[in-house]
Amino acid sequence: MIPPHTAPPAPRLFQLRCALAYGAPLGVNGIILPYLPVWLDALAFTEFEIGIILAMQLLLRVLAAPVSGFFADRLSERTLILAWSGALSLLTALAMFFVRDFWSVLLVIGIQAAVFAPYPPIVESIAVTGVRRWGFQYGSMRVWGSIGFVAATLFVGELRGVWGVQAIPSAMVIGFLLTVAVAFAAPRLGRAATRPGTDKALQPSSLGRFDLHVLMIGASVAQASHGMFYTFGTIHWQQIGLSSGSIGVLWSAAVLSEILVLFAAGRIARRLSPWSLMRIGCAVAVVRWTLFPLPLGFWGYMALQVAHAFTFAFVHIGLQHRLVETVREDQETSMQGAYVFYNGVFLALSTLLSGMLYRQFGLTSYVAMSVLALIGLAIIALAAKLQPQRLASGGYTSELS
Repeated sequence: MIPPHTAPPAPRLFQLRCALAYGAPLGVNGIILPYLPVWLDALAFTEFEIGIILAMQLLLRVLAAPVSGFFADRLSERTLILAWSGALSLLTALAMFFVRDFWSVLLVIGIQAAVFAPYPPIVESIAVTGVRRWGFQYGSMRVWGSIGFVAATLFVGELRGVWGVQAIPSAMVIGFLLTVAVAFAAPRLGRAATRPGTDKALQPSSLGRFDLHVLMIGASVAQASHGMFYTFGTIHWQQIGLSSGSIGVLWSAAVLSEILVLFAAGRIARRLSPWSLMRIGCAVAVVRWTLFPLPLGFWGYMALQVAHAFTFAFVHIGLQHRLVETVREDQETSMQGAYVFYNGVFLALSTLLSGMLYRQFGLTSYVAMSVLALIGLAIIALAAKLQPQRLASGGYTSELS
């Protein structure tokens, strides 16, 4: 955190405005992730065509995020990109009402992925800047993104029951309208700056620090261990006879546990270092995916879903707090974009691997996800060994907890 006598005053209602900035884009993701495949299926596309569209969406998103982050760090105001991103995404949502054939849909969804990609990492960089400059609590802002995701998913699920599949592009239009409005409400911080008094403890470029890239790769590999569950979890529960209502409760339990951890992130971070948070998250992931194939029944799976608080939230919070400690502010958005890139690439590879393994080995292939979490833990341990000695032995963490 910048010393109080050198830090500029925080923008008015900073945490509230960041909470809104998280809620809008992650609310849109709460529509896109579960319901875009449903919309594509309603257009009578084949499974192969749907797979191509979703793969292209992910590819363009992970390619666009680091590029836009690089340019955002060089602008006088990062929120300018938020406004453009929301407005262009809104146009693509409107175009969804007029496209029906495969190639036009592929083009529209591809453009949408590319222009919306900058939004979440830039919001992340603004919030992290607030943590660094003024000691705001990261979890109390980020939690509203998870709440927005759940609210949008539930709302559109009900809306689809009334309006049918056309409720999906309509809801996306509303969601992207909110991202445009929120772009103008997001805190304006001006050009990012390096922290006074700490430059000597950092290399000239945070982007060039090998240990930070190793750390982001390790966290991304650990998060990618969720790939098989995201793809086949619901299918498995349906096959063992759980009702749709029970499955919905299980999914909600995971997100609610994540929300509770984010609310308590400040207290947790005061007791556990970023490294400990990530290690615990990876270790719990190894146990979670090892147990998942067992016939545990509803309450057993409920316990594993609550473990999402560790396997996702602990790893994410630990990484973000570590980036707060080490990354120069004028390169924050670039680093967040790089993390989005690593996360997307490894999740895509995990999803592809999951499809091949699950078809061949069924539930026993969850062991591969346990191995992936273990690899993530090992890479994070390597990143701890690679960090510069000055930061390893000194650093400043307590004021950021």
